[in-house]
Amino acid sequence: MRQSGEYLIGASADVVWRALNDPEVLSRCIDGCQSMTRTAEDAFTASVKMKVGPLSAVFEGEVKLADIVPPTSYTLQGSVKGGAAGFGKGTAKVALSEQEGGTLLTYDVEGNVGGKLAQIGQRLIDGAARKMADDFFAKFSELVAPTPVAAEAPAPVDAENSRPPWIAIGAMIAASIAGILYLLFGRRT
Repeated sequence: MRQSGEYLIGASADVVWRALNDPEVLSRCIDGCQSMTRTAEDAFTASVKMKVGPLSAVFEGEVKLADIVPPTSYTLQGSVKGGAAGFGKGTAKVALSEQEGGTLLTYDVEGNVGGKLAQIGQRLIDGAARKMADDFFAKFSELVAPTPVAAEAPAPVDAENSRPPWIAIGAMIAASIAGILYLLFGRRT
């Protein structure tokens, strides 16, 4: 599974970078997040209750940051387990660049899901992942930017290449914190 997208956030790259590395901010942006804890300077754990199609479960995820270049980029490597609902593993590359009106955040996520999650269908998973990413970044922008800037819609992605950072935790936390930040971060149930 692959997914990519970009969002314009009405704040400087430094402010966005700090927020992306703050477990309190992240937990407030992820629907169903029960906990988010920094376990090391470059690692987080999260517990997220989510629903994807007919599946509802609490997913436990771990995310490790790599290739860290403050305040412009890093790679998220994550895995998630949801008991009988399934598991996920993936990687998300996140980059920030200063733009007129704020910071452009771009991401590219690759991940895999297994168990019952894999049985519900790629199309349903992709749709849930995209919604989670959009919801996450809408909340993130509200918290980080003093005046909201409309999130730019992610570029269309072909069916073979769909999936998201904190779906990088959602698709990463469900394909690996929606991957991860974004399948794991589905609708609250």
